[in-house]
Amino acid sequence: MGERALVVLSGGQDSTTCLYWALREFGEGAIEAVTFDYAQRHRIELQCATQVAADAGVRQVILPIDTFRELGGNALTDPRVPVGDVRPEALPATFVPGRNLIFMTYAAAYAWQNGIRHLVTGVAQTDYSGYPDCRRETMDALQATLNLGMDADFVIHTPLMNLSKMQTVQLAVELDALPAMAMTHTCYNGRRPPCGECQACLLRAKGFAEAGVKDPLLMT
Repeated sequence: MGERALVVLSGGQDSTTCLYWALREFGEGAIEAVTFDYAQRHRIELQCATQVAADAGVRQVILPIDTFRELGGNALTDPRVPVGDVRPEALPATFVPGRNLIFMTYAAAYAWQNGIRHLVTGVAQTDYSGYPDCRRETMDALQATLNLGMDADFVIHTPLMNLSKMQTVQLAVELDALPAMAMTHTCYNGRRPPCGECQACLLRAKGFAEAGVKDPLLMT
């Protein structure tokens, strides 16, 4: 059996692009997807992830990890926190402390149990909202930690790490992933059609505009 990969699939633009990247790099039949139900306020994310995986013909598992709801203090899990707020550390209110660290740890645990060595995530340090857990240094350190802690040989792939949103759109076009973008969800306000006003919507719109490509999500 050849190399297999596990994609962390949120149902958003970036993780969907990464799913199609993994299909190209590792081949059909070698990909699985993991989606985390972390008690996010906007449950449409889970529906979108399931639809994207099914349309791509990829096996998906949804893992429940709802501790973030109990911790609160961020706009993605706590309805008391407005999306536009800024945290004392100058991070946006949409930053969920530890989220990517926990996601990748659970992904690695699942991969370990299922004989999968390659982990794929859509984090990017270029066009992002200042999240420290999206940086190259974070992923490198986490890969080393996971390998030490599980006596494994994981490789964390971050295909979008140094890409702008425009370049991410161009990659989606190259991967024939553009039709799947109509199934994705990005809006921090949980709206579909998207609100067009939150930071996530603005970044997505900027990327498609600069790439000269119409966003399929807005054409549905």
